[in-house]
Amino acid sequence: MSNIPNDGPAEARLVTVEQHIVQQQARFSPDAHGTFSVLLSGITLATKMIQARIRRAGLLDVAGSAEGTNVQGEVQQKLDVFANHALIYALGNRAGVACLVSEENAEPVKFDRDPKEGRYVVVFDPLDGSSNIDVNVGVGTIFSIFKREARRDAAAAALQPGLKQVAAGYVVYGSSTIFVYTSGHGVFGFTLDPAVGAYILSHENMRMPDQGQYYSVNEANLNQFPAFYRDYIERLRGGGLGQEYSSRYIGSLVADFHRTLLKGGVFLYPPTAKHASGKLRLLYEANPMAFIAEQAGGIATSGKERILEIQPREIHQRTPFIVGSKVEMQEFLRMAAAAGSRAAA
Repeated sequence: MSNIPNDGPAEARLVTVEQHIVQQQARFSPDAHGTFSVLLSGITLATKMIQARIRRAGLLDVAGSAEGTNVQGEVQQKLDVFANHALIYALGNRAGVACLVSEENAEPVKFDRDPKEGRYVVVFDPLDGSSNIDVNVGVGTIFSIFKREARRDAAAAALQPGLKQVAAGYVVYGSSTIFVYTSGHGVFGFTLDPAVGAYILSHENMRMPDQGQYYSVNEANLNQFPAFYRDYIERLRGGGLGQEYSSRYIGSLVADFHRTLLKGGVFLYPPTAKHASGKLRLLYEANPMAFIAEQAGGIATSGKERILEIQPREIHQRTPFIVGSKVEMQEFLRMAAAAGSRAAA
């Protein structure tokens, strides 16, 4: 029995994300050497740096375009560049990191470390939704962590299906800064307390409701969606799942997913005529969100297969992405299967 008194100040009894990671390791990986927790501390450090810069975006010359494009052909924002550098710096100094894969870099950043030391590969979207910075809309950071397989090239180790993720998470920079992560034993959320500079456990064992009241999709592209997607959205609108739905779409994956995690419902990013293979990236957007969703009781699919079972072919691979609560997702999967059967007939 612990001899620690429980009558101290409330602040001293709060659980930080670092404490929580150590507790999870002690419970589920008692033979761990602490490398993983040190790695995650690099992510939390970088996200604190990013949120501090975002908070001052209107005061510093950090908003707007950096007058360049990334490997995706997308216009880079100044904060994209800062966030990318912050994560590479904070994680590159961690001995356990063998390789970093970023949305902003054409090629992986590799470190010449022995596989026994450099045991992890980290993939990330440093600043999801950055084009919304100028209008003060919530943005975020998304990350995913894999183990480097023995004797395998560090960069190639990133091309593993999402089922092999050892951890994934995201940070929402909004009205408050929230860090959400899973290491395969539930989903936990931590809110940054600026008074003490630490992420504090605020959402324990997060669960996605079995059914929600919102669907989230860019309806401006509705006419470009495959027919069964349009039929599915019309079914939601018409109360076909036993209730009326409202539309909510922010245009920042982190923000839209976070609402879906908390409130339930469904988020859809279908294939379109312009992006037949989808637009979201498999490794550092769809995979981590799918891992979190499944750990919270939700479902994630590409419309054809479970997201976490897709074998990546290259690091910037794109995919359609549909994720949400059981009721909405089971109906979507039923309609997708029926459409596939008609197409095969």
